[in-house]
Amino acid sequence: MRTFIITGLVFAVISFLLVFLPIGGMMVATPIAEFISLFGDNEVLSSIILTFETALYATLFALIFGTPLSYLLARYRFRGKSVLEALINLPIIIPHTAAGIALLMVFGSGYLGNLFNRAGIDFIGTRAGISLAMAFVSIPFYLDTVREGFRSIDQRIENVARTLGANQRQVFFRVMLPLASPSIFTGSVLMWGRGISEFGAVVILAYHPMIAPVLIYERFTSFGLQSSRPVALLLILLCVIIFILLRIISRLWMRYRA
Repeated sequence: MRTFIITGLVFAVISFLLVFLPIGGMMVATPIAEFISLFGDNEVLSSIILTFETALYATLFALIFGTPLSYLLARYRFRGKSVLEALINLPIIIPHTAAGIALLMVFGSGYLGNLFNRAGIDFIGTRAGISLAMAFVSIPFYLDTVREGFRSIDQRIENVARTLGANQRQVFFRVMLPLASPSIFTGSVLMWGRGISEFGAVVILAYHPMIAPVLIYERFTSFGLQSSRPVALLLILLCVIIFILLRIISRLWMRYRA
């Protein structure tokens, strides 16, 4: 037993160092003056705001359209369900540059792209294109998390609500959504975070306007590590701070619900 605990601690320390060392090394290697100067760099600040904003739009899309789908997959059996679940998770294993090419063919010059162009919506080099790419690669994280949240809810709760006279719409909105709200929140955070980190699909579909990962790549290829490192550090620190705040909010919310 003691050997098992020691081995577990060793593995835990190695895993922690794997995450902490690159971030800590970047913090140590970045001069404070270079880091502070970023707050006066409008290009950097605009790219970070754009990144958070477009990732939020992608997440809102999943909230509206993905939540009912997750409920459907969690509660109903139908022909082709396993195929649909496999297709939903397909973006996780597809190289994201390949996903960007696929999106460009369909929403750029394809039939859907022409249809959206007639409606005044363009996905090439626009915020809409960035959000589309983010949504494509990150929505499996939301759907899988929310589906498991719905599955964890006792089926008898729904049955009781129906016996009390609630219809399907009332059961979904008044019973299932509140009970699944922690999973919906977690799935939204995961999807938003994954959208922020996306590069491959975005750079194919919408290189400009530049989100933060694209800006970091451009500065690295054009000016080297010294120019890109402070931007990368700022993005990482902002993400860490935001996710810590979201974790605190989540815990407070759970305590309030309890």
